[in-house]
Amino acid sequence: MTSPLTTPAAPAVRWTPRLWGTLLVLCAAMFLDALDVSMVGVALPSIGSDLHLSTSTLQWIVSGYILGYGGLLLLGGRTADLLGRRQVFLVALGAFALASLLGGLVDSGPLLIASRFIKGLSAAFTAPAGLSIITTTFAEGPLRNRALSIYTTCAATGFSMGLVLSGLLTEASWRLTMLLPAPIALVALLAGVKLLPRSTREKEHDGYDVPGAVLGTASMLLLVFTVVQAPRAGWVSARTLLSFLAVAALLSVFVVVERRSPGPLVRLGVLRSGRQARAQLGAMAFFGSYVGFQFLVTLYMQSLLGWSALHTALAFLPAGALVAVSSAKVGSIVDRFGTARLIAVGFALMVAGYALFLRVDLHPAYATAVLPSMLLIGAACALVFPSLNIQATNGVEDHEQGMVSGLLNTSVQVGGAIFLAAVTAVVTAHAPAHATPQAVLDSYRPGLLVVTGIALAGLLITLTGLRGPRTPQQSVVVARSTVEREADAGRVAVRD
Repeated sequence: MTSPLTTPAAPAVRWTPRLWGTLLVLCAAMFLDALDVSMVGVALPSIGSDLHLSTSTLQWIVSGYILGYGGLLLLGGRTADLLGRRQVFLVALGAFALASLLGGLVDSGPLLIASRFIKGLSAAFTAPAGLSIITTTFAEGPLRNRALSIYTTCAATGFSMGLVLSGLLTEASWRLTMLLPAPIALVALLAGVKLLPRSTREKEHDGYDVPGAVLGTASMLLLVFTVVQAPRAGWVSARTLLSFLAVAALLSVFVVVERRSPGPLVRLGVLRSGRQARAQLGAMAFFGSYVGFQFLVTLYMQSLLGWSALHTALAFLPAGALVAVSSAKVGSIVDRFGTARLIAVGFALMVAGYALFLRVDLHPAYATAVLPSMLLIGAACALVFPSLNIQATNGVEDHEQGMVSGLLNTSVQVGGAIFLAAVTAVVTAHAPAHATPQAVLDSYRPGLLVVTGIALAGLLITLTGLRGPRTPQQSVVVARSTVEREADAGRVAVRD
């Protein structure tokens, strides 16, 4: 059935307790993912000391998660479409809980790295499955915009809380940072069994694209692995160049297979949409620039200023708090101005925030030198992240929501890995022969310029979508959603 939209402002649909419960379960998984990513960094020195791990081994505690997450997102998204979003989400969330428990109990570096890889693999399935459950449960338009705003707010809140919690928990034991997600994931799993809407497997499909799944997963795993290892192996070393060549070959074969497959893992035609391409490229620039900025600023605060881990986390807190407070309101702003304008404004704020940070010195006054950048970047994240999610999933058929969600999350992770490696390489190239504090700070500035340039590229990409005149909102016809089915007897129409 369909619901004609004939009024300029239809009454709001009241969400039932079950719908709120569904959204909270999905938000809990996103919260855990962000929490886990931000907590582990502060705990690394304690982990290395306790388990006697070298620096090269220690970095794989972070890289193992990235490898599992970034390498399997495409497969995770399509699996959710084919095997059922609810089933895939719940199984992956259970695996995440078990991996968290394992990570907090092991006494071996390789086992800890394995648990991190399993957690990343699990998140590669929960992230696209959770996002696609939202986009197929809440109708495109104001309802979905509001749900996605709340969803992305939970990600920002988890990241901000993780920074602070990691500083507190690591004081007691690094194991607590690994164990904390386990009970939260278990509660979310039990609630999800009761609350998540039933989803059927896609029966009318053209078979399983096994070659595409193998090639797509292999190419993403090798790309992330190569980028993570390149700063240590050398960007122009034979090993790195051959790895990139192998990635290019795998991706070329993947494209050929996907174009010929009757049931492709990724329907390449979806990227012909300018809105979709801008969303994917914007996601890469957004997360890549922020990860590079956080990396440099953390080094600056702890290595040069001598701040503690908790002090550093509190310095970032205003940005996260601003996102947590304001992101939930972005949905109504999107309804009025559209995603492209909000993304453009957000990227402009991000560029300004990064550029302002270039003026810091060895004796900064936090209120005037650091806080303005944090507030600008927080406001940018509040506008850009939910708007990118909305733009990427709007206008996509239900049976392809998992695929598009996997693509978006892949863009985020690959962008983060590639641009962080690029920023690290630039800073390393400018490393001073005599590491005085001022010389080290000067070596960070080219990296900050690269970060600013990445955000500027994201702004320019977004601006290409604003060239045409804005189309006024019109009455359209949309598929009836779960929200409408659970609404009170009025079955009101929903304005897009």
